[in-house]
Amino acid sequence: MEDDPIAARCDCGAVAGPLGVCADYYHAILAEEQADPQMYRWHAPVVCAYLLQHPSRAHEKYLDGQFRQMQLYLDKGLDALLRVAAHQVARNRHGVGSGYDMAPLAAYEPLPPGGPPRHFRATFCGLPFRDGSFVSDGHSTYGDRIEAIVGATVESWRSVQA
Repeated sequence: MEDDPIAARCDCGAVAGPLGVCADYYHAILAEEQADPQMYRWHAPVVCAYLLQHPSRAHEKYLDGQFRQMQLYLDKGLDALLRVAAHQVARNRHGVGSGYDMAPLAAYEPLPPGGPPRHFRATFCGLPFRDGSFVSDGHSTYGDRIEAIVGATVESWRSVQA
C-alpha cells in the first residue's frame, strides 16, 4: 500500500493506518465486538460515525438520524444513546408503525447541507490496534477514542455549513 499514494488515503481524507483504510478498521471493529459484549456497547456510535465520515457507503435517508444520534451521545452519554436504541427495538418489536421514532432526537440539529466534509481531526485509521485488539488498553480508553471520533465527525459536519 505504501507504493500507491492513492491507496494510502481513505475516501474520508485520512491517511491509511497499519490495518489499511477506515473500512478495514471498521470491519475489524465489527468482528472484534461480536466476541466482546463490553466493546459492543459502542456499536451504534461506531456505525454512525463511520457512515457519516464515509457517506458514499451509507443510505442517505438515514444520515440525518445518525447525525442526531451522535449529538445525543455527545450530549448525554452512551447510556442515553443505548436507552434510545432499546426504545427503537422495543417499538419495532411491537409493530408500532413503520420507520424510526425521531421524537427522542428532535432537540438535536439536523444534518447540515453542503457535506460531506473533506477532513476529520479523528478517524478510524487513527485507532491503535495492539496485541490483535482495539481494547488492549481497556474498554474505557476505547470508548474515549470512539467519542473523539464522534466529536470530530459532528464538528466537521457542522463546519460545512459555516
